[in-house]
Amino acid sequence: MRLSAVFVGLTVLVGSSLAKDWWENGNFYQIYPRSFKDSNGDGIGDLNGVTEKLQYLKDLGFTATWLSPIFKSPMADFGYDISDFYQVHPEYGTMEDFENMIKKAKEVGIKIILDFVPNHSSDENEWFKKSEDNDPEYRDFYIWHNGKVNATTGEREPPNNWMSVFRYSAWQWSEKRQQYYLHQFAIKQPDLNYRNPKVVEEMKNVLRFWLAKGVAGFRIDAVPYLFEVEMGPDNNYPDEPLADNVNDCPDPMDNCHYKHLYTQDQPETFDMAYQWRAVVDEFKKEHGGDTRILLTEAYTSFENIMRFYGDGKRNGSHVPFNFDFLTSVSNDTKAGDMVSHIKKWMDAMPKDVRANWVLGNHDNKRVASRLGVNRADLFNILLQTLPGNAVTYNGEELAMTDVFISWEDSVDPQACNGNPQTYYGLSRDPARTPYQWDASNMAGFTTGDHTWLPVSDTYVTVNALAQMRAPQSHLQIFKKLTKLRKEPSFQDGDLSIEAIGDDIVLYSRQKEGSDLYVVVLNLGKTDQTIDITQYFALGSKAEVITASIQSSNVDGQVINPSQFKAEAGVGTVLVKV
Repeated sequence: MRLSAVFVGLTVLVGSSLAKDWWENGNFYQIYPRSFKDSNGDGIGDLNGVTEKLQYLKDLGFTATWLSPIFKSPMADFGYDISDFYQVHPEYGTMEDFENMIKKAKEVGIKIILDFVPNHSSDENEWFKKSEDNDPEYRDFYIWHNGKVNATTGEREPPNNWMSVFRYSAWQWSEKRQQYYLHQFAIKQPDLNYRNPKVVEEMKNVLRFWLAKGVAGFRIDAVPYLFEVEMGPDNNYPDEPLADNVNDCPDPMDNCHYKHLYTQDQPETFDMAYQWRAVVDEFKKEHGGDTRILLTEAYTSFENIMRFYGDGKRNGSHVPFNFDFLTSVSNDTKAGDMVSHIKKWMDAMPKDVRANWVLGNHDNKRVASRLGVNRADLFNILLQTLPGNAVTYNGEELAMTDVFISWEDSVDPQACNGNPQTYYGLSRDPARTPYQWDASNMAGFTTGDHTWLPVSDTYVTVNALAQMRAPQSHLQIFKKLTKLRKEPSFQDGDLSIEAIGDDIVLYSRQKEGSDLYVVVLNLGKTDQTIDITQYFALGSKAEVITASIQSSNVDGQVINPSQFKAEAGVGTVLVKV
C-alpha cells in the first residue's frame, strides 16, 4: 500500500544557544524501590540494591533516577503513607545506607531524586497522634470536622459526600478525638492541612533536610489534592456535584461518581508549588552546587498542568509531568491524534521551559501490556527522540509486561477496596512486580525464596542480562537511543512532525549545521510504503540508525527513503547519508 500525502503537520523551533543545565533534555528513570533489587534476601527491594545497580543505570544512559517513597512507613499504601518524613523505612535500610547510595551516585555520575508525598501522612505519624490528642501545637495539622447528625436516624455521619480515591467516604471517625478526619486516599492516610502555616513550614523543612543529604530534587506526589475549599460560614463543606458521565460510574461510593470541584485543583495549590520551587532555588543559592529540581505529578486539566510551570512572575515545577501518552494513547490511537498530543504540549509551553514525555509509571499498566509488546520499541523510540525530558519506569527498557496477581495475592489498597470481580482493573500490583535481572531463581531480584509480589513467568527469557548479551534486544535498542539522544540534532534540533494517514507518524530532528534525522512510526497493523522525501530532504540515501526488534531493517543498512517500507508496529530512526 502506497500512501498519498495527506497529513497534518507542525514545525517547532527547539534550538537554543544557551548552555544547558544538567536536567534539561534529561533522561529520568523511576525506580520502585520495593521491586528493584533486594540485597539481603528478604524478598523486598532496598537501598543497597539500588546502590548496587546505579552503574547499570548510568551505562544505559540515564541522567537521574527518582525513587518512589523510601521514608518510614507502616506500608498501608507501600510508602505513600509516611510515619516519619525524616527517617528511612527499615525494610529499605538505614540512613547510612542512604548516604552510601548518594555517595555512589556521585561517583557514578547519576542524580538521585526523592519522592515527596506532601498531601498526607500515615495515621501512625507522631503529628497525627498529637493532633488526634488535641495537642495545641498539632490540633490543626489535619482536616477535622464534627460531622452532622442524620435528622431521621439521629446517627452521626460524615460532613458531606466527599469520596476517597480508593472508594468510600473520605471521612473517618476518630473515637479518641470525637471528630472526623479527611483522607482523600486510604483511611490510614489523613490529609495534612495546608491552610495551617505550621504545616507549610514543616513540609518545607522536610525538603531542606533531604536536600542537605545530597538529593538532586523531588518528584512531588498527588499535587492536585493539597487544598480543599475553605469551610463555609456555617462551618460546613459543600457536597460535590455528580460527574457529567455519572452513568459510566454509577456507584455513589466511587470517587469517579462526582466532580471534584472542592477537593482538587484549588487556586492555592499552584502557589504552594511555587513556594516549593523557591525552597530548592534558595538552597542552591545558599549552598552552591547544581540546580535542584522539582517534578510534579498532577492528573488534572491541561491548562492546570501548564500552570505548574509558573505564573509568569514565579517559577514552578521544572518538569510538570505530561501524562498524555499515559491517559490518552491506546491501541486504537490514530497518527493524527498522536501528533495533536505532541503539538498541543509544544505549542502551549511557556517560554524557556522544557517539554517532557512520560510513557509509564507505578500507577498504570506497563507500556508493553497497554500498547503491545510488538510496539514497545516504537514507543521507546518516540520517548527518546522528542525534544525535552524523557521519563522511563523501571522495566520498560526491557519491555517487561504486567503480571497477573490473583485477588487473594493482591496487596494494593486501591484493588483491595474493590471486589473479586472489579479488583484487577483497579490494581497497580501487576506493574509493580520485581525487576527481571537474569534467568536465575527469582529473576536475580533476591537470593531468598520468596518475593513480596510474584516474579513474572517470563523472566527466563525477558531479563536484563539476556538482553545485554543479545546482539539485538529491547535493551540494546534502548541504549542506542539514549546515546543518539546526545547528538546535537536531538539536543537542540527543531522538531518537524507530520501525521500521514491514520497510521504513520513521521518527524525530523535537525540542528542547523548538524545531521538530519527522521523518525518513522507505523502505529498500524499493515506495512505501508511511503516517500519520505516528499516531507524531508533525505536525498537518495538514508542510513538506519536503529529500528524495532522485529524490523527487517538492520542498523547501518542504507535504504532509499523515497520507497521506504514502514513495517506494521515498527519504529525506525534514519539519518541522511
